[in-house]
Amino acid sequence: MLSSCVMMIVDIRYIFLQNIVFDGCHLIIVRNTFLLLTMHPVISNSCSLISFPFNSFHWRDYSLISFPGTFGGFGATTTTAAAPGSTFSFTTPSNTTGGLFGNTANKGFGFPAGLGTGTATGTSGFGTGLGATGFGGFNIQPTQQQGGLFGPQTQQQGQTQPSQLYQQVTALSAPTLLGDERDSILAKWNQLQAYWGTGKGYYSNNNPPVEFTQENSFCRFKAVGYSCIPVSKDEDGLVVLVLNKKEADVRAQQQQLVESLHKVLGSNQTLSVNVDGVKALPNDQTEVIIYLVERSPNGTSKKIPSSTFLAFLEQASVKVQLTQIGVTMSVTRTELSPAQLKQLLQNAPAGVDPIIWEQAKVDNPDPERLIPVPMVGFKELLCRLQIQEQMTKQHQTRVDIISNDISELQKNQATTVAKIAQYKRKLMDLSHRVLQVLIKQEIQRKSGYAIQVDEEHLRVQLETIQSELNAPTQFKGRLNELMSQIRMQNHFGAVRSEERYSVDAGLLREIKQHLKQQQDGLSHLISVIKEDLEDIKLIEHGLSDRGHTRGGILS
Repeated sequence: MLSSCVMMIVDIRYIFLQNIVFDGCHLIIVRNTFLLLTMHPVISNSCSLISFPFNSFHWRDYSLISFPGTFGGFGATTTTAAAPGSTFSFTTPSNTTGGLFGNTANKGFGFPAGLGTGTATGTSGFGTGLGATGFGGFNIQPTQQQGGLFGPQTQQQGQTQPSQLYQQVTALSAPTLLGDERDSILAKWNQLQAYWGTGKGYYSNNNPPVEFTQENSFCRFKAVGYSCIPVSKDEDGLVVLVLNKKEADVRAQQQQLVESLHKVLGSNQTLSVNVDGVKALPNDQTEVIIYLVERSPNGTSKKIPSSTFLAFLEQASVKVQLTQIGVTMSVTRTELSPAQLKQLLQNAPAGVDPIIWEQAKVDNPDPERLIPVPMVGFKELLCRLQIQEQMTKQHQTRVDIISNDISELQKNQATTVAKIAQYKRKLMDLSHRVLQVLIKQEIQRKSGYAIQVDEEHLRVQLETIQSELNAPTQFKGRLNELMSQIRMQNHFGAVRSEERYSVDAGLLREIKQHLKQQQDGLSHLISVIKEDLEDIKLIEHGLSDRGHTRGGILS
């Protein structure tokens, strides 16, 4: 009797703890050790635990490993009976018509969905009867075959269609394209392409090659970033539309967009489309946030929930109309419930290492506002980088606007301070003038009257205060000392720092005008003096000539 084998692809860098159930055995992977728990098919309460360290197999990242199971041979029939009170709670006895991966049995021990009862299968090769869902998502269709493993008579009711994951596993582990040692080199090349996330993996002459993309589970270019948790509620009715147009064009044609969306809604007069915001996206795309308001005949209005609105927009006929007006994507951004958020954080996304996911949750800078999200491939990373650069430019623009506003406010503050100082001087001058007017008016009103009693008391109090201040041993000495201290402080302050004065622009113009007038007056005065001096010289010259004339006559 030949023993069957179980084949499995294992990523030794990504698996932390996993329990894989096979026919008759459990494969428990804990960090760097395989724990193979085998159960004998006849003696159900007997089991053995075998440990395989990773380094004993000399694997790299992926290796095709086989574990001997306890299945029957290629044509054997094995009867498994469940002992009462078994530790592992096996199910009822089952008859298995064996074949390599061709067994169909009624088994227990925690089989996942798709690994329960399958279609009856005779002695077969790789056409398993693992149920409709297949093994681990391989989606192998149920088949019914009769005859030997290599027998010529084979009847197949359903054509076996290998799934994408199965094709990838075959291309990475056991390609049969050439049939010699070159297949191992081809497998390594396929692994390299899968890690990179591009290329085609050839594995068989009878099947087309596998297309490797950056979304495959084996791609290494994956990272975890953070995004803001949506805060809008479903009752707000906000739906995001992404258009293949520039922001300027969308803003210029915003009314036309609203009318087009209203036509998509059937031109219902009770419905109105409203735009909540428009934001630019990379690659000349624009994000438009809209909401729908329904008005009832009695005059009340309400917003259509986001989920209802999006469900209508996702209809096939509606999506065609949206595509015609340039809409490429429609989504909602409603807040997550605590249960949804917990479920999202507990389960790592497909293809992301659970350890990296847990570390991303620990490194979250703001768990109340941010949530970790996976980034797969360079395109998504480039998109995030472009969005980040765009947001940085927007922030810089806003900072520049705020800086200009601050500079303008500083100028206004300086002007206001100068005006306040000017108004204070004017107020003081007006106060002095009013006081002088009041004094003169009071003097005129009191002229001719004798000094009254209250005025006499006030005069006496003022004289007393003056005498106390002038007394050398009382307040005068203290006042002199305070004055000297103030002068010293002013002197030291002038030495330490140069005083700066700010003069109002209007006052400065007045000073310049006054100085100019003074300068003009001085110039005019100088010219008058010069003219007078010339006249005096002329008079002196005339007098001297007349004197000489008189002297000649007398002589």
